[in-house]
Amino acid sequence: MPVNSRRSQGKDAAGTNDSSVVSKVSAAAQGYFHDDFQKHFVCKVSRRAPLINRGYYVRWKAVDYCLKQFFNATQSCSRRQILSLGAGFDSLYFRLHAEGALRGVTVFEVDFPEVARRKAALINSNTCLKDTLPDRETSSNQQTNAVFIRSGHYNLIGVDVRKEQEVEVTLSGAGLQWDAPTLVLSEVVLTYMETQWSDAVIGWAAKLLPQSVFVMYEQIHPDDPFGRVMQNHFLKLNSTIHALKQYPDTVAQTQRFIQKGWEKCVCLDMNKFYFDLILEDERQRVEGREPFDEFEEWNQKCSHYFILTASKGSTTNQALLTLPNVSSIPHMTPQWAEHPPLVIQPMCGSPSIEAIGMASAVLAPGIILLTGGFGRSGRDTAARVLIKEKDGWKCVCVEAHGDQVVSVYQTLTSIPGRGAVLFGGRTSPLNPTGSVVCVTFDPGNEQSQSAVQLSFRNMVCTGTGPKPRWRHTSTLICYKDKTFLFVFGGRTEKDPVLSDAHFLCLEDKHWTEMTVVGAVPEARHSHSACPYGGGLLIFGGLGKGGRPLCDAFYLRHTSSGFCWETKNLHPPPIPRYSHSAHVVNEKLVVVGGVWLQADGVPGVAVINLSTGSCVEIPLDTSSVPWPLMLHSFCSELLDSEGSEMVLIGGGGNCFSFGTHLNLHPVTVDLRQILCNSY
Repeated sequence: MPVNSRRSQGKDAAGTNDSSVVSKVSAAAQGYFHDDFQKHFVCKVSRRAPLINRGYYVRWKAVDYCLKQFFNATQSCSRRQILSLGAGFDSLYFRLHAEGALRGVTVFEVDFPEVARRKAALINSNTCLKDTLPDRETSSNQQTNAVFIRSGHYNLIGVDVRKEQEVEVTLSGAGLQWDAPTLVLSEVVLTYMETQWSDAVIGWAAKLLPQSVFVMYEQIHPDDPFGRVMQNHFLKLNSTIHALKQYPDTVAQTQRFIQKGWEKCVCLDMNKFYFDLILEDERQRVEGREPFDEFEEWNQKCSHYFILTASKGSTTNQALLTLPNVSSIPHMTPQWAEHPPLVIQPMCGSPSIEAIGMASAVLAPGIILLTGGFGRSGRDTAARVLIKEKDGWKCVCVEAHGDQVVSVYQTLTSIPGRGAVLFGGRTSPLNPTGSVVCVTFDPGNEQSQSAVQLSFRNMVCTGTGPKPRWRHTSTLICYKDKTFLFVFGGRTEKDPVLSDAHFLCLEDKHWTEMTVVGAVPEARHSHSACPYGGGLLIFGGLGKGGRPLCDAFYLRHTSSGFCWETKNLHPPPIPRYSHSAHVVNEKLVVVGGVWLQADGVPGVAVINLSTGSCVEIPLDTSSVPWPLMLHSFCSELLDSEGSEMVLIGGGGNCFSFGTHLNLHPVTVDLRQILCNSY
């Protein structure tokens, strides 16, 4: 029977086969890649989320890229072979046959007998599949014969790859020629075995196949927050990822293959593969397949998987992955400060707030307004307020009068003495908003701040305002006795990144044309903007083509308007986006975010605004009992000195591993930054 979306209860890698097939079918159905055969291995085509489709696209593309490299390197050879370990219900043979790519190539698929038996039955019952195998021979006794289907170009074998002698005898009997150029494929298979067994498989492949290339796609980085969520997911499926502990990164995996007898090895995480080995036109095609707004989770998924090629023999050396001379995302080493990590701990009172894409603003000392966001029950419709009381902070839903605001990735900007202004956001990646909402509040009485009341009123503005957008910034600046809301960057449903700037005069409620000179920052979204020196500072963000940025710009006022100035930072900080930032004591303090070019996760970057020097300080999260994901969150300083910052919300959909949301706000002790000169 074809598989459905429910997970089968096979052992080791067999248990993850069915879900993977359904996801591959979904990606193919949405046009991410062409495969007319994978759908025959499922009962029903189910549409997965865009993040899942992208994830399976890059997996498919990496394997296909390595196959094409192998075919090109061995095209002069009369016989070539593909040995697919743990092939499951993959349609590799049928797709390559339809492409005409199997001239002189024989495919051998190996999996547990239970899985191979199911696949053989499926092929034999499906006209479209069996017609590609006119010369097939099917074993009449699949209880004793490990070769379930035999043909000139395709052989389906049911055997446990951990049993080296049995595998060798069975493959020899099926016609595999050990001295012929062979591509060995392991696509998220060996990691489900105990490491001693997967090491043995890698070793016997190097020993028995003198002209071969090993292609492996698996997980890495088990110990950061995303990695912990990933591991917990597979533990719940009773499919432990064993290799992660001993081989946690690309360096360890490379050394593993060299030590097991392979001559050369190249291992890339999937961000590196995506940006350096997939052409820009193809990336643009893929990124336009579906509305998408899960950039953080996409990049984190790619940083937790790798594609590896290892070669044995001169012929297959040409099949190794080869990077361009200049990488578009070169690896960088953070400039760590020689100071202790900054301590993070749950906020006093442990108020429960679980959401991503919220906006925050300090309405008064001890009162923080939270709007929008996406939580476990969808987009939040209620306004929430964090209130400081004698025994700690608590979160209360408050009565809100006026116009309802339901969106994510909006901005909420505090207007001292007047409340706050909310701008932009989206309800979906196809439906951004450009409304300006004035938020006023009544703090209630001193005995019960819980009586806070809010009013949300759409502000009717004149002038030419910005396009509806989200993932932008809105910052309060003053100029010639007027107060302006400065809106910069973001994205729309059609524009991946924006670089336009707009000034809303709050006294006149008018979008005002202002003179701005200097080099305009490149288009971006998910950046930060902080008031500074009468103007503001912009840092980082996600730029054109989905590459994180590390630049900083100062918008200072002049006698005739404003001027952009580029800040010279040394050494350059690691590019990042989806972070938060505040100016504290002439230092730009950048917290969290997502980066692609360094190991681990971002902590705190401290940029001295007087000297331009930049250091990174790690975060001590040992007091936080859950995986703390610092992206898609908001933050506020809790005192006028800037000695403590609260981080609220954050997390996201962790690929197919489930949604993880930070459980409570956490606080960061910044006194070390105030006391030290970085």
